[in-house]
Amino acid sequence: MTLFDAFQPMAVIATTPHATQLLHPLCQSLKTTLYVPATLPLIDTTTCHYQGSLKTHLAKIWAENRAFLFCLATGAVIRLISPLLKDKASDPAIIVIDPTGQFVISLCSGHQGGADHLAQLIANQLNATAIITGASHHLNLPAIDTLGQSFGWRKGPGDWTGVSQAIASQKTVQVIQEGGSRLWQENLPQNHPFYFGFPEIGENIQPKARIWISATKRRFAQASTLPKVQWYPRVLWVGLGCIRGTSQGLIASAIEEVCQTYHLATEAIAGMATIDIKADEVGILQYCQDKQYPLLTYSADVLNTIKVPNPSEVVKQEVGTASVAEAAAIYGANNWFDYLGNRKNIDVKKTLLVTKQVIKSDKEAVTIAIAQSELEYTGREGKIYLVGMGPGSLEQITPAAKMAINKADVIIGYSLYLDLIKPLQRPEQIVESLPITKEKERAQRAIELAIWGLSVAVISSGDCGIYGMAGLVLEELKNNQWDGNYPSIEVFPGITALQAAAARVGTPLMHDFCAISLSDLLTPWDVIKKRLTAAAMGDFVTALYNPRSQTRQTQIIEAQTIFLQYRDENTPVALVRCAYRQDETVILTNLGEMLTHTIDMLTTVLIGNNSTFTYQNWMITPRGYNQVR
Repeated sequence: MTLFDAFQPMAVIATTPHATQLLHPLCQSLKTTLYVPATLPLIDTTTCHYQGSLKTHLAKIWAENRAFLFCLATGAVIRLISPLLKDKASDPAIIVIDPTGQFVISLCSGHQGGADHLAQLIANQLNATAIITGASHHLNLPAIDTLGQSFGWRKGPGDWTGVSQAIASQKTVQVIQEGGSRLWQENLPQNHPFYFGFPEIGENIQPKARIWISATKRRFAQASTLPKVQWYPRVLWVGLGCIRGTSQGLIASAIEEVCQTYHLATEAIAGMATIDIKADEVGILQYCQDKQYPLLTYSADVLNTIKVPNPSEVVKQEVGTASVAEAAAIYGANNWFDYLGNRKNIDVKKTLLVTKQVIKSDKEAVTIAIAQSELEYTGREGKIYLVGMGPGSLEQITPAAKMAINKADVIIGYSLYLDLIKPLQRPEQIVESLPITKEKERAQRAIELAIWGLSVAVISSGDCGIYGMAGLVLEELKNNQWDGNYPSIEVFPGITALQAAAARVGTPLMHDFCAISLSDLLTPWDVIKKRLTAAAMGDFVTALYNPRSQTRQTQIIEAQTIFLQYRDENTPVALVRCAYRQDETVILTNLGEMLTHTIDMLTTVLIGNNSTFTYQNWMITPRGYNQVR
């Protein structure tokens, strides 16, 4: 799995030796084929000759690929692809990289084809600048025609171009959301053009476009000039009961009929729910397989806990519960997503949209009820990216970590770190900040969203696996009986604080070293003192993290006392605060005088070993090469 999987298959085109050299390493990362003319030599198995003209070759492979990447003049690309373009709903993403590799241009299918997003990912890989010309991107607004993709919403009818134009013009756009996640609303910029709900009495709101987010199937008046669109969040759970052997055809037509009668969109269906003795019902299984719906099954005891409006004694005598369709729909809608095992208080009147409806045909019969859940079914496999962002400057973040941050649906972290990576964020991303001491809550929130089906980047400063969030997330997954596969985990390492600090002062880590945090919030101070003593006795170069806070002042003093028992007071010490950030400070001092300088939580303290020395304001620890004969 790679961060580019969503854009595969992808074709990459180079027509010159220079373009081939530029794109070949990228193709290795993308795991895709680089097409070159027969006049150029093949580099390895990732390159392939195209025969004849490039125009003819593109026509052959156009329908096979979701994205095309060119290193070619923009005008030439436009002339090549123009005859092949149909509409933005089906056209592949088109990306152009300039010959110097400095700019990555989203040329066509920026929203629905994903070219805008792909351009950003490739730019992060090449350390280049993404050129995106869409209005919503520059207004820091989500593109309305891809708004619900992260949540698994289904796109409905409407004038998508008209609504997009209204948003781009910053005109008032009314949003009527009757279902599905509102996380996207919470991450809008302050100057957004959306008006939510209906105007109050006396409130003069004249919307220029309207967005419906609802399970109800709206019929837009053709005579209206107001552009309108609809998204269908998958919030409907269909409760099913049927006579043994009922066909898939009757089940399908019955669901269509009931939804049409009650003006519900079949696109908003999340899945099916029934009693466990129907888990092998062929018609139900075939229908769910064809529609790719999940099937939830519950025991009679569970269904008996639901008070339904239309219980049946006959049904109870046959299967042990007074309701199958209504009870399964209600229970499924309320408990299909049960992270941490917290059962909800069920409001039947609020949940049940359609009471049981019996549809018969010859010797077949199916009973249907429909309930609406608060949380939509995404139908997606969630991922967690554990990301180390390095010391803080964007230049110190690895290309892979940048791509993970940009790729994620959700970014979770401490506010200071999130502020530092704002240039890597996309307008449609959900960003959640939790303060220091809320690390466990961050981990649990990331897991919850990933299990729901979103991709989540959990941000740590330095390296996420060194005093970062990676270990805690894995611990919490273990506590939730994680199967090791879902949600999937990927770790993106970063330059940790001790590496960044060392790089600012020279080569203090050239020999054996260790890191010790002086924070006793999670580790008893007696244990920390033992580790300090062992490091001092063992002559390790030592990096001290979290040396001093506003409420914790004495630990750094005790640490100095311990080291002075085993090291000379002139032992070099580096105090590096906010390495590679705008307010960076670097002080070279010694063990005896280190406490005369300002030390706080943002300072990394590097204590040399008995052979460490300073020369021309550089701190150097010999590796011992000069002693080897």
